Amino acid sequence: MRSRPLYDVVALLARLGVGAVFVAHGWQKIEVGVTATGRWFDGLGVPFPTGAAVYATFVELLGGTLLIAGIGLPVVGALLFVDMLGALVFVHAGNGLFVVNETGTAALNGYELVVVLGVASLLLAVGDGGRLSVQHFLLDRGGSGRPRGLRRPRRTRDEEEDDGQSFVEALRAAEEEAPAPALEKPKRSSSKSGGKGSAPTPPEAAARPSSSSPSSSPAGQDARLASDIVSGTRGTEDDTLVAGRRKSPRRRRSDTQPMKRNTGEASS
Repeated sequence: MRSRPLYDVVALLARLGVGAVFVAHGWQKIEVGVTATGRWFDGLGVPFPTGAAVYATFVELLGGTLLIAGIGLPVVGALLFVDMLGALVFVHAGNGLFVVNETGTAALNGYELVVVLGVASLLLAVGDGGRLSVQHFLLDRGGSGRPRGLRRPRRTRDEEEDDGQSFVEALRAAEEEAPAPALEKPKRSSSKSGGKGSAPTPPEAAARPSSSSPSSSPAGQDARLASDIVSGTRGTEDDTLVAGRRKSPRRRRSDTQPMKRNTGEASS
């Protein structure tokens, strides 16, 4: 994995080298003149020679300067790549690769230079120009209100994965150290009858009379029987005690006693 400070230095050197070459070519066209450059393009067969001369002059001069400063690299790099692509197609493609011959005595005007400059411009357009740039320190301000160069560098993916793994291990260790909760047995509900958790009452126990009721004792039964006799409601065989066993009806005692016959009179 690349070191961020080293990449920033290498990107700065690349911008300085490529940008300086473009500024030199643009300034050369300014010295010659845009009109003379247009006539030269016309002689080489470049379409729209005057417009192409204006485009090449100012894109190379201003674009090279912005490339060195590191401002607007995506746009500047794309414009410089188009400039070099046109130079390759209309001027240098038929002259071979080399700029000069083997002995260095004759200029062949090959396309090796325009290819290198075009590819380098495209790389800076789609890549990162590094943090050692004017745009990085002055223009790219984040939500903190200060330049990126003064903020903390972003963490790498390996560091984030290590932090996530250590966090998971810490959670597992905490789960292992924590005591297991004791299971409590469910308690039976002590609510009254009719509650949700109360046990159903057997029908025999519900129908069985309470031993503490006065009607279940013999004295209570006799008192109830006496009250029924006085009120005249216990005269039939169908009368039954509500909370007791059924008993046979008793005959009423006669208040008058039968007259006894005189045995002497009967014998006479």
